[in-house]
Amino acid sequence: MTLLSRVFHFLVFVFGTLALSAQITDPVATEVWEPEPKAVSPGDATLAPSDAIILFDGSHTEAWAHSDGASVNWTLDQGILTVKAGTGAIFTKEKFGDCQLHLEWRSPTEIVGEGQGRGNSGVFLQNRYEVQILDSYLNRTYSNGQASSIYKQSIPLVNALRPVGEWNSYDIIYKAPSFNDDGIKTNSGYITVLVNGVLVQNHTEIKGTTEYIGLPKNVAHGNDVIQLQDHGNPVSFRNIWLRKL
Repeated sequence: MTLLSRVFHFLVFVFGTLALSAQITDPVATEVWEPEPKAVSPGDATLAPSDAIILFDGSHTEAWAHSDGASVNWTLDQGILTVKAGTGAIFTKEKFGDCQLHLEWRSPTEIVGEGQGRGNSGVFLQNRYEVQILDSYLNRTYSNGQASSIYKQSIPLVNALRPVGEWNSYDIIYKAPSFNDDGIKTNSGYITVLVNGVLVQNHTEIKGTTEYIGLPKNVAHGNDVIQLQDHGNPVSFRNIWLRKL
C-alpha cells in the first residue's frame, strides 16, 4: 500500500468515526447492561509509600482547586473531604502523566436515588479519562457505567464494592497515551484498577475520552490535571496519593 493510500484510508476512518459520533444524540445509545459483573468480597486499603506525592491527607486541600483557580469549596470535616453539590469539580494544581494513584471514597450513608443518581462521582486521569465512582452496591445501572468502569468503555471484571457507607479504595496504574507532532495518537493509554485489593481492570486500553454521549475522541495532549467530579452527590474522599511512573 502506497503512502497516499495509507493517508486516504486513515482519513476515511477518522471522518467516518466523527460522522458516526455526530449522529449519536441519546446517552442511552452507548449504555451497555450485559454482562453484569458478579459481586465479590473486597480486601483492605493501603497507606502511602515513602516516595508518594500526598494529594490529600485529611489536613488541607492545598493540592487542589476549582476550575477557576479558587480554593476548594467542598466540605472538609474530621479529615474527610466531601463533595458540596453545585460547587463544581476539583482539580490537582500539578499536572501528571504516567502514574500510580491511590484514593479512598465513600458513598453517602443516606441512600437517595438509584442507578447513576446514587453516590455518583468520578476520577479523571489527565482530565479526560474517567474511572467511575458510583454506589454500585446492590444498585443496578448500565455495566459500563458502574463503579470502577472506564466510563462507557470498559466493564469491570467484578463488582468489588463494600456496602453503602463503608470506605472503598481505588489503586490505579495509568499509562498515558502518546501523540506525534501532527497530533495523531501513536500509542494508546492503559489503565489497571484494583478496587479494595481486587483486580477489576487489567491493563485496559483507553479508546479515547470517556464521553457521556457519543464515541471516544483522541485529541493530542500532554500531562494534565487529575479531576474529582461534582455530580451532585455528597461522596466523600480520604487518603489520596500519587507516585509518578
